[in-house]
Amino acid sequence: MSDRAAENAGTLVSRLARHLNRKLSDVISILLNHKSVGSIGAVAGFAIAFVFAWKVLRPSQRRPRPKRRSNSAANGRSGGGVAGSDSSDLDVIRSPRQVAQGDIMRKKLGGCRKVTCQLIGVILEEKSPEELQAHVTVRESVVKVLSDLAKHCDLYLMETVLDDKTEERVLSALESAGIFRPGGVMKEKVLFCSTEVGRTSFVRQLESDLHIDTNLEIISQLSRFIGRQLYISAMEEGQIGPNIFTSTSLEHFFS
Repeated sequence: MSDRAAENAGTLVSRLARHLNRKLSDVISILLNHKSVGSIGAVAGFAIAFVFAWKVLRPSQRRPRPKRRSNSAANGRSGGGVAGSDSSDLDVIRSPRQVAQGDIMRKKLGGCRKVTCQLIGVILEEKSPEELQAHVTVRESVVKVLSDLAKHCDLYLMETVLDDKTEERVLSALESAGIFRPGGVMKEKVLFCSTEVGRTSFVRQLESDLHIDTNLEIISQLSRFIGRQLYISAMEEGQIGPNIFTSTSLEHFFS
């Protein structure tokens, strides 16, 4: 409404200016016919008065005002920004299950940074070095636990084998099961020895913070040197010593 009133006022002023212009032309033509000094002065005075009146009466040039954005467009862009923010947050935020699993892993490790773990009876289905000469079977339920464990500590796997062919067979089975995937266990950190004493020596040389084994005799021998140990057996989960924990399986202990 105010815009239309301003346009009407501008039109009226323009008409008045054109009328004054015509009148000025008539007056100037009359005065020029009388070429006296007074007439010329009158023409100059009238011209000055006309210019002043024109500046006062001419419609002011309005600056174009920016168009208002509609609420729907603004809301659309605002909504788009929120949606983009939410999607990026979802990429970063881990699921509650992932967070809980990581917390459990760190709690059970108890600050241990270097972990050594036997293969037979813990990661492999076989129960003795003799069985490994015939076949090697990786326990599927332990693959994910090993992957998570390797992210939280420096993990070494070790086992007693009777020949080189068994060693190659074990490595091949671990690789086929996906144990050596990026960010998981390193193939170079799978160690082999020919006797049980050799495994004990490995653990002490590596200065492990946590050792996992199925041989209670080895667990007992290492109790004076290793801060924490996990004995895998049919016993219920608990403790059999100040620094010796028990569990039926690796995945059960870290669940």
